[in-house]
Amino acid sequence: MNVEDFEDRLREFRPRLHRYCARMTGSAVDGEDVLQDTLIKALQARADGVVVDNFEGWLLRIAHNTSLDFLRRRSRHRVVPLRDDLEDAPLPQADIVAVGFHTFLQLPEFQRCAVILKDVLGHSIEEIADIADCTPAAAKSALQRGRASLRQLADRPDDVRLPLMSDANRQKMATYVRLFQGGDFDAIRAMLADDVKLELVNRLRLEGREGIGRYFTRYAGETRWRFALGAIEGRPVMLVFDSTGAMEKPAHFVLLDWHEDEIAAIRDFLFAPYVLETVDWVRLA
Repeated sequence: MNVEDFEDRLREFRPRLHRYCARMTGSAVDGEDVLQDTLIKALQARADGVVVDNFEGWLLRIAHNTSLDFLRRRSRHRVVPLRDDLEDAPLPQADIVAVGFHTFLQLPEFQRCAVILKDVLGHSIEEIADIADCTPAAAKSALQRGRASLRQLADRPDDVRLPLMSDANRQKMATYVRLFQGGDFDAIRAMLADDVKLELVNRLRLEGREGIGRYFTRYAGETRWRFALGAIEGRPVMLVFDSTGAMEKPAHFVLLDWHEDEIAAIRDFLFAPYVLETVDWVRLA
C-alpha cells in the first residue's frame, strides 16, 4: 500500500475510530485528541515499515492502547476483576448508541472496550481479543459483565450532571458569539493573543495573530452560517448552524481557550462533523 492509499484509508476510518475513542475516554472532544494521537502513531508505524494484514483491527489496537494511556494519565479509573456469571444477551444497537458518555465511563476499561467493539462497532469476540491483546474467554467475560452493568446503570435515575461552567467563561464565549453574529471580526482580532493557535480539526493548524487572519475573512464571506451560544460536555462553545438545512442540529462547533481576557486557542470542528454524531450539546440563551 503506497502512502496516498494509506492516508486515504486513515481518512476513511477516522469517524469509526472516533466513535471508539470518544466512548473510551467519555468525551467526544478528548476522543478527538486520542484519535489524532492514534493517527500519528499509525503514520509513524507506516514510515517504519510495519506490514499490516487487518488494517481496521490494527488501527483499533493502536486506538485502544492510546485510549488507555490517556485514561491512565488522567488517573480516572481502576480495572476490576472479571467474572463469568453474567448474562450474554447483546444490547440493542439503538440502546447502546443512546447510552450517555458518562454512563460508559462508569464501566472499567476492559468492559468498556468489549462493549464498544461488539455492540457499537460490530466486531467479533475473536477480533476483540486480538485488539485488546487478551484471550477470547477474557473478551467474552468482559463483554458479558459490561452489558449487565450498562443495563443496571440505565435503570438508575439520571442524577449525573455535566459540570457547570463559570460565569466568566460563559460571558467570554457569549461576547465572542455576539461579535461573530454581528460580523465584527476586527473586535475579535483585538481579543487574540499574539501567539494564538488555530486548529481546523482534521484539516490544518496555524499559529500567530497575523497568520490566522484569513480564517475570519472566510467566515465573513460565507452567508449560510448562523451562530449561537451553546455548551458541549459542560464547556461553553459557539454552535454553528447551516441555514440551508433544517437548523435542528448544529453543523459544527468552535471551542476557545483563554489566557485571562485574551483568546489563546481556537479549535474549529468544521471539517470534523463526525464529532457531533456522538457529542452531548445544548443551546444556551
